[in-house]
Amino acid sequence: MPSAWSAQDQEWMRLALARARVAAGLGEVPVGAVVVCGDQPVGAGHNLRETRGDPTAHAEVLAVREAASTIGHWRLDGCTVYVTLEPCIMCAGALWLARVERLVFATHDPKAGAAGSLYNVPADARLNHRLRVEHGLMGEESGALIREFFRDLRRRRRPDGVEGCPSG
Repeated sequence: MPSAWSAQDQEWMRLALARARVAAGLGEVPVGAVVVCGDQPVGAGHNLRETRGDPTAHAEVLAVREAASTIGHWRLDGCTVYVTLEPCIMCAGALWLARVERLVFATHDPKAGAAGSLYNVPADARLNHRLRVEHGLMGEESGALIREFFRDLRRRRRPDGVEGCPSG
C-alpha cells in the first residue's frame, strides 16, 4: 500500500465517503463509490438496496453503471474505483468485468470481502484481467461510519433502546 496517498486519491475517497453518508441518511449500509478516469469523476454511487428493493444496488455496481453510461462504453480501461468498503463477490466481479484498472478501498470487510479478505477476485490468476488493489485510505473514518451505523441499527431494533443483554 502507498506510504503516502496522493492529494487526488484523498479527494476521490472523500467524495466516496460523502456518498456513504448519504446512504446512511437513507437507512442504507454506508458504502459509497466513485469511478475516476484520468482526473475526472465519471460515476458515483451509494448503497440503495433497501431503497430500491434491489439486491444488486450496491455502491460499486451503481457507480460502474453510471461510469459506463458517461463514457459510452462498458470497458472502464484505465479507470480507478474508490470505495469505502472492500467489495463483495458481486462487486469485485463487476469491477473485473468492466476491466477497471485500479481499486482503492478504505476498509476491509471480513464477512464478505472479495478483494483480499475472504476471496481475492482481483488477483485470481485464472481470470483474464487483474486489478491493482490498494487499501487503507481513510480506513479509520470509513470503519467508524460503518460501526456507528450498525450500532445505531441494533439500538433501534431493541424495544428499550438500551444496549447489552436484557435483564430478567
